[in-house]
Amino acid sequence: MEIRHAIHQEQFKRMTTDEVRKHLLIQDLFTQDKINLVYSHIDRIIVGGAKPVREKLKLEAGKEIGADFFLARREMGIINVGSKGTVEVDGTKYDLDNQDGLYIGMGAKDVFFSSSDKDNPAKFYLNSAPAHVNYPNVKINIKDANPRQMGSIEQSNKRTIYQYIHPAVMKSCQLVMGLTILEPNNMWNSMPCHTHDRRMEVYFYFNLPGDSVVFHMIGEPTETRHVVMRNEEAVIMPSWSIHTGVGTSNYTFIWGMVGENQTFDDMDHVPMKTLK
Repeated sequence: MEIRHAIHQEQFKRMTTDEVRKHLLIQDLFTQDKINLVYSHIDRIIVGGAKPVREKLKLEAGKEIGADFFLARREMGIINVGSKGTVEVDGTKYDLDNQDGLYIGMGAKDVFFSSSDKDNPAKFYLNSAPAHVNYPNVKINIKDANPRQMGSIEQSNKRTIYQYIHPAVMKSCQLVMGLTILEPNNMWNSMPCHTHDRRMEVYFYFNLPGDSVVFHMIGEPTETRHVVMRNEEAVIMPSWSIHTGVGTSNYTFIWGMVGENQTFDDMDHVPMKTLK
């Protein structure tokens, strides 16, 4: 498990492109028959990817967790961005097709990942956060998620936000998670942009075709930087940072948030004239 430390906004202003990428960009999430995990000290979120091909993969705690098993004091959200696979939680199997999600509550001891077809493996993207109470495990199909239509063709940001792990759908301690699908010929996400100092966020971009990239914006509204991101890469955003991006084509992304507030209506909107 890789450890990433928190970054103060004053430190961020002095960082080079390579330093920004080193501290905030997460690459190589999906490696055959491995679970790759990044532990961020920003609200102690864990971001990871599991790609079982020939083996059944077990989620292990490791020294970094400081507990007997991974979810002893944590909850977790999973969304499959690959082909069909199975997540087994304490003997109960959950079959997940592409874009199916699963919430696993605190206290689950044994978690395994497997693929239905080794030639077309599943890719399980996961977010995990500290938890204080056990909520039931819930499988969430995209049809069960809470859809919100946002943006417009005129602003090149027409999209549907699907809330998976969210108070409108189910209960969790602090983790909020879902995915956003941009319509064809739309490239901007989360613009006009905002901050929410009460929670941090991680974006995971996927379904980027060919050599397409996303220019993802990070930083205080008056001191922005960008990170060039490619398919199946994630980026960690501190609570003081904006989070928006524009692609060279349309794409899909998964967002995960951890912090004090689970609602979407507490955002601090940034006027366009403020951005620098």
